[in-house]
Amino acid sequence: MKRIALLGMPNTGKSTLFNRISGASARVGNWPGITVDLMSAKILLGGHIAELIDLPGIYDLHGFSEDEQVVRHFLTHNPIDLLIVLLNSTQIERQLSLLIQIKKLGFPVVLALNMTDEAKRAGITIDTASLSDALALPVIAISAKYGDGLPKALEAATEIINQNKTTTNPTSINLLLQEESQIEREMEDLIHKHVQIPATLTDDTTDKIDRVLLHKWLGLPLFFLAMFLLFQFIFTVGGPLQEGLAWLLDMIRSSLLEPLFSSSPTWFKGLMLDGIYNGVATVAAFVPIIILFFLVMSMVEDSGYLSRAAFLMDAIMAKMGLDGRSFVMMLMGFGCNVPAIMGTRIMRSRPMRLLTMLVIPLSLCSARLQVFIFIIAALFSPKHAPLVLFALYVMSFFIMFLTAVLFQNQYKNTEPFILELPPYRFPTPRQIVLRGWQEVKHFLNRASKFIILGVVMVWLLTNFPSNVAPASIDTYAGQIGVMFSPILDPIGINHELAIALIFGFVAKEIVVGALAVIYGLQGDALMAQMASQIDWVQAMSFMLFTLIYTPCLSTIATIKNESKSSAFMWLSIIWSLGLAWVVSFVFYQGARALGY
Repeated sequence: MKRIALLGMPNTGKSTLFNRISGASARVGNWPGITVDLMSAKILLGGHIAELIDLPGIYDLHGFSEDEQVVRHFLTHNPIDLLIVLLNSTQIERQLSLLIQIKKLGFPVVLALNMTDEAKRAGITIDTASLSDALALPVIAISAKYGDGLPKALEAATEIINQNKTTTNPTSINLLLQEESQIEREMEDLIHKHVQIPATLTDDTTDKIDRVLLHKWLGLPLFFLAMFLLFQFIFTVGGPLQEGLAWLLDMIRSSLLEPLFSSSPTWFKGLMLDGIYNGVATVAAFVPIIILFFLVMSMVEDSGYLSRAAFLMDAIMAKMGLDGRSFVMMLMGFGCNVPAIMGTRIMRSRPMRLLTMLVIPLSLCSARLQVFIFIIAALFSPKHAPLVLFALYVMSFFIMFLTAVLFQNQYKNTEPFILELPPYRFPTPRQIVLRGWQEVKHFLNRASKFIILGVVMVWLLTNFPSNVAPASIDTYAGQIGVMFSPILDPIGINHELAIALIFGFVAKEIVVGALAVIYGLQGDALMAQMASQIDWVQAMSFMLFTLIYTPCLSTIATIKNESKSSAFMWLSIIWSLGLAWVVSFVFYQGARALGY
């Protein structure tokens, strides 16, 4: 099988090109000798089955970040049939040095000049034909966003693949790096001969927007206002979708599944309907809101606004021993903690990596979001729901900042912060739909593993011993809840909620499904039961605890792998668990003292 690697600097549209070529077939793979998982996909190219590997974005081959070391190791120790090097056409005068480094290693290369639409608007003209002759390799102008030029690029790749010029032992990278001054001269010569760049590269629209969004005093308030408006939009549009899906799932149970299992043994019927179906269906009902959340956030991420947020937050983050990159990783953590923690590899400073990894698990990830949407819908009015969710996001930021301040002296950082602000962009419908599908696939993958296994375990604990009332205090679940009551009673969490929290250690997606199994209800009936058993103070305390306490097993495993320290992993677990209890205790007891 042929092996093709996709290489480029950060923010060149590499992931967009990878997704366009691979579609939805991408997977995460492990490579021998590399402690990092790389995205790869099998594609058909020129009659060959080829594996396309998406390498981490790097600025050059002599960097010291973990991502840059990963690329060097991969290029040195893996046979490669083709390297597709992707450069940003609007920044070619800075990015061409990476191509020259790669070319000197002797790899078969196709150069793809991305974002040609933006280069054209900026007045940049690149003579691809003459540049191709000078470099002695194919140079193709493309737009990964719209697919322009992609067939021509794949045709050039096919021609090279058919030549069977696999590279296994390239020129020593260390020897190459000694030619730094020669590379600089060669790059300048190529730019002078083949690229025309206007004296001033300004985008009036971008500049006008930045004057407002990056304003010294208005920038941060506008960012948080934008986030609140997004939550308002998500609840307004997603609410009816969630209710419609919940109604459909309820109809499926009453019209199809209950008659189907009517003659089954009582225990089997209970397991299938009150256990697996109630648990999974309750979680599934909130998928429309989760998808909508990620669709909106993908537009924000791809627009270039998150880079501005990192710039705005850099001065504040520096006071906590972090920088703007840490803030970007924290924002990524609101999607999923695992890729955000892995993303800290771009940081060369190990202390800053560790401090960032310590705060990321405190972000309100999508798994926690499912829990909060369910509790908020059950206990709070539509008028107050967006405010409550926004308050939880603000609390998440506060807890992360507090953690950074308390631990910054233990993890001192001396690395300077350099950030490139991309122009504003709007993602294509294809990009948005692909992102939504990836989230659905991620949910279905976890539903087939953690959620089903979790709800089955909860059903067993809440229905045995068989001679007692289901979900009563005499069941195994009830006994576990009683055992933890001295710890959880002071923060308003009863034994039913305690069981859900315990299973939340495995994956937060299980929490909602566990509640459905514990109460033996789903949909509106479950929400009504929850509202009758706990008040808003208990609900808020439960959500605060869920927000802060120990992340899922996947995140814990990633922290251990990335930090390469069991002691640091245990610090993360103990700190988040203890902080969760303290915050919930202060809120719950304070609210009760005020008469709520």
